[in-house]
Amino acid sequence: MNTAATALNPLRRAVALALVGLLLGGCAVGPDYQRPEQTVPAQFKHAEGWTLASPADLEHRGRWWELYGDATLNDLQLRLETSNQTLAQSVAQYRQAQALARGARASFFPSVTAATSKTRSGQGGGSSTVRLSDGSTVTSSGGGGISKSYDASLGVNWEIDLWGKLRRQLETDTASMQASAADLAAAQLSLQSELAQNYLQLRVLDAQKRLLEATIAGYQRALTLTENQYRAGIVTRADVAQATTQLKSTQAQAIDLKFQRAQLENAIAVLVGVPPAQFSLAEVDSVPALPAIPTLLPSQLLERRPDVAAAERDVMAANAQIGVAKSAYFPSLSLSAAGGYRSGSLHDWITTPNRFWSIGPEFAMTLFDGGLIRSQVAQAEASYDQTVAVYRQTVLDGFREAEDYMVQLDVLEEESGVQQEALDAAREALRLITNQYRAGTVDYNSVVTNQATALNNERTVLTLMGTRLTTSVQLIAALGGGWEQGQLEKVDSDSEELP
Repeated sequence: MNTAATALNPLRRAVALALVGLLLGGCAVGPDYQRPEQTVPAQFKHAEGWTLASPADLEHRGRWWELYGDATLNDLQLRLETSNQTLAQSVAQYRQAQALARGARASFFPSVTAATSKTRSGQGGGSSTVRLSDGSTVTSSGGGGISKSYDASLGVNWEIDLWGKLRRQLETDTASMQASAADLAAAQLSLQSELAQNYLQLRVLDAQKRLLEATIAGYQRALTLTENQYRAGIVTRADVAQATTQLKSTQAQAIDLKFQRAQLENAIAVLVGVPPAQFSLAEVDSVPALPAIPTLLPSQLLERRPDVAAAERDVMAANAQIGVAKSAYFPSLSLSAAGGYRSGSLHDWITTPNRFWSIGPEFAMTLFDGGLIRSQVAQAEASYDQTVAVYRQTVLDGFREAEDYMVQLDVLEEESGVQQEALDAAREALRLITNQYRAGTVDYNSVVTNQATALNNERTVLTLMGTRLTTSVQLIAALGGGWEQGQLEKVDSDSEELP
């Protein structure tokens, strides 16, 4: 019989089994993924009068903050991307998810190991007594010996994915990686939104400061006028006291703005990764204008919010885990091979007589586990149902947020119009009362009352402006900012194809 042909028979059988396994590996147990059904309205409830988004509507699709036309804000956002530590944590988490997906892909390929070793062993000496047939005894002693063994081997092990367990696990880890990428985008959008809101509020405070400084200058002139009239005997000391009270209370309001501005400045410093002591923003003479924000169809919202995408990828991962759990019902097949050289001496170690090898398949199947696999499948199915509920709730929350900010901007616009009319009336009333006071027809208490009313209306207009600006940022974030779900398709674009 041909010895070489006989030795090849086990190898041929192993290769045949591997081919069968690869053919069967195209099937995978467990349900294939389907996006959960979700009721989506035809349009937003409060979108009347808004313009639907089109590719030309948002020129800065990624850098949405550029819609505000503020160079300082643009620079701060770029610094946030590179220096924010919360964002760095999310980036590290995403890198972990990438590594996990690569590890799942590696399980499709054989693992090859190599080993070499030298072993020394010995046996202790002793004596033994033997009784002969004539009744005499003979005592013999044996010395201990030391032996050496040299081994060099190469091993290969390959698990065949008969029932799609490895494929489902790869689906799980890939979906988890994409969910992590969407989580990263959501965290980045949240931080960008927070930075933009803080910055816009700081600029509104600067406008408040300029208003109070101008008002203080006017009150100072009024106090000087009142003091002159008092010295001339035209007014009483009470008018001087009222003018002084009005001036000092307004100065106190201006001082309070310093604390509020410092808080916002410190918050911005932390967002861009700088100690507050090393960061400052110079005042400017203008507030960024409110941009025009085109809205989307509700169905587009599902493609533009990263938190919705992350929730759906979690559903995808949980769905694949059902297949992983069910694959435990079926036997596993692995192929292993090993070969090398083993010798008791070094000089003839790597020679043909010292060669050894082994090859063969291994089937393994759980015959009884007391219901463990069944419970694991039930856990996977329950986890899937949980992620579906989370996904649907995330979508509902997204719709609610968009509706809230749309109606809030609409109401604030209407309120701002009415408030501006009130401010115009307060300014006119103050002008008339001031003229009457100078003519001596009214007392100073009327002037003080109208001054307070005018200042309150001025500050309310600025407060509404700040609220509208921050709400616009919140609406942009609620609509997904400049993010698109299609970006997730590029997350693992450089990965190898499945075997």
